[in-house]
Amino acid sequence: MSHKFVPLAACASALTPLFASVLATAVSSAFPSMLLLASVPRTSVAQVLHSDAAPPTVTITGNPLGSTLFEQVAPAATLEAPDIQLRAQGSLGETLSHTPGVSSTYFGPGASRPVIRGLDGDRVRVLQNGTGTLDASSLSFDHAVPIDPLVVERIEVVRGPAALFYGGSAVGGVVNVITNRIPEKAVLGVQGSFNSRFGGAESERGASALVEAGNGRFALHAEGLSRQTSDLKIPGFARSARQRAADPAALEQPFGRALNTSSQTNGGALGGAFTWDRGFAGLSYTNHSTNYGSPAERNVRIDLHSDRYDLAGEVRELTGFITSLKFKGGYTDYVHREINGGIVGTNFLSKGYEMRADATHAPLGPFKGAFGVQVGKNRFSALGDEAFIPPSLTGTTAFYLFEEMAAGAGKINFGGRYERTSIQADAAPALLDASTGAARFPNSQSRSYNATSTALGAFYPVGALGLTANLSRTERAPTYAELFTYGPHAATGTYELGNASFSAEKSTALDLGVKWKGGPHSASISAFRTRFDNFITGFSTGQNRDADGTLNAAGDFREFQFRQSPARFSGFEAEARLRLLERPGTLYLEVKADSVSATNLATGEPLPRIPANRFGAGLNYATGAWNAKVEATRTAAQTRVPTGENPTDGYTMWNASGSYRFNFGPTRIMAWIKAVNLTNREARLATSILRDRIPLGGRALQAGIHLDF
Repeated sequence: MSHKFVPLAACASALTPLFASVLATAVSSAFPSMLLLASVPRTSVAQVLHSDAAPPTVTITGNPLGSTLFEQVAPAATLEAPDIQLRAQGSLGETLSHTPGVSSTYFGPGASRPVIRGLDGDRVRVLQNGTGTLDASSLSFDHAVPIDPLVVERIEVVRGPAALFYGGSAVGGVVNVITNRIPEKAVLGVQGSFNSRFGGAESERGASALVEAGNGRFALHAEGLSRQTSDLKIPGFARSARQRAADPAALEQPFGRALNTSSQTNGGALGGAFTWDRGFAGLSYTNHSTNYGSPAERNVRIDLHSDRYDLAGEVRELTGFITSLKFKGGYTDYVHREINGGIVGTNFLSKGYEMRADATHAPLGPFKGAFGVQVGKNRFSALGDEAFIPPSLTGTTAFYLFEEMAAGAGKINFGGRYERTSIQADAAPALLDASTGAARFPNSQSRSYNATSTALGAFYPVGALGLTANLSRTERAPTYAELFTYGPHAATGTYELGNASFSAEKSTALDLGVKWKGGPHSASISAFRTRFDNFITGFSTGQNRDADGTLNAAGDFREFQFRQSPARFSGFEAEARLRLLERPGTLYLEVKADSVSATNLATGEPLPRIPANRFGAGLNYATGAWNAKVEATRTAAQTRVPTGENPTDGYTMWNASGSYRFNFGPTRIMAWIKAVNLTNREARLATSILRDRIPLGGRALQAGIHLDF
């Protein structure tokens, strides 16, 4: 499939001022009282990135009452727009993979989901403005998340169980991508931003533009993006030395480039809201389209389209028992086509909605809190050559309660959630097992689960320290894939077998943390242990099958069977930021580390695809308009792997970046450049199912520019 690409920098540079001018004229005509953006003070990217006087960041994910990062009981991290611009990759997983406790499933540069504390797939909830993305990314590693980091204002990551608010599928954590497509606060005048970036290991050419306009009562938001990449540049062979030794007769041994990893992404959004002193109400439409190659299959392209409609509103400072009400709802129409040699082989279709309403209540004695309801329904089907799962309909209804009380200088919070999940799998008599001629899904099947989750947490300050503890008990309903999968999955080279008799997955988690903040210095460390009574995952049986299901030692598909067994995850994350120098300029030392160990308690074997231990350090120097950073991250070898998996070697990755900021009239500009993998090391992620087939990118240089107008 071919794509035409217009030089985006020239296009967007020319069109963005024109777009802003046209929009300003239109809105000013409707609202004569509108003021120009130049008269409204705004915080620049550089100010947010380098100011020690910035207000404390308040997180909304994981605590419906809101909390500063320092007081947040559950371990959390926030990535703001300036950092996103410097760290953004083609996928959400890779963009967040440098965050302590977070790795990536890495199916090449086109697709990856976040891995939090060794948990991935359905145990990590990816949200967009608080509601689910309703895509198919948790079904398979080659399915991308339909979110582009270039048009994101903020990303909040909660590490550890957040099932209380977002369901059992948040047992590993939550990634909440926040945009302003439905403006929640008044916009006065016209404002916007523009980003352009070029280079990198995938030779990226991309740009995005955003414009907002309003008269203090009505606000409009419009954005667009386009990104194109080439095949990924790699340090050496695409296949690992272990795989080349195991299969020396392989006809194709790519070197220097990972074949079929190019991509083309386009998207846009339009939203609007009516705002007032105590609330807002609005709606938005978002389109995301991407076409990318599968590095597991030489001739397969994946064509993904997502149309999303959102509605949101909030009323604050109410009198009476209910003090605020918030509503969010999203409907998604998603299609994912796998195209082999120009012919569509399989269509993955997902249509559904998720809605939630949250209310905070007036103090009840020492308690303040919130409660809410969440409902959702999603219809999924896979049609075509690779239909390894029957059509299904999943519905959920949930209720939750969260309460918080002061405890001396600290606080204690607790709550519970009840969730009802029903899963209906339709009969699919046309989907045959070629080895027997029988239908693989001859009958309709249904399962239902009642899941209850509870949590108890505490925060207590001791001088400059903040002590946190969090204990939770979580139940998660199995997914339709874990229950009903049966057939070959070419993208991952596996023949997958589900189990419709699974019970709800249950786990108990304990998290202990210490945070410290002293002036410009800060540090934190969290230790965790999660015990699953009946962990569900795909285990290699050691057998191979042909595409028709026939057992064959030389078959192209490794047999993977979903099983339940007791399991334990434990580890820690730590990070620190210390000011070493104040004049001339400021110099910071930044340190981070994380570790995860996961064991199948039934066999004593390690669980598959667990991140290797990491330690990183960097120096960040800023003076005037200039900023420079150099960092190194050591990833250890991962030798704790189950039978049938190859270990991964350790490596050290060196990166450097620099930026310069200046004003051009009322426009604030930041130009940046970064160099990655300076020593051109071969790096393979233990969390990737393709670790032996594709490494991370090689040495590369990338540059970009960010404008606020």
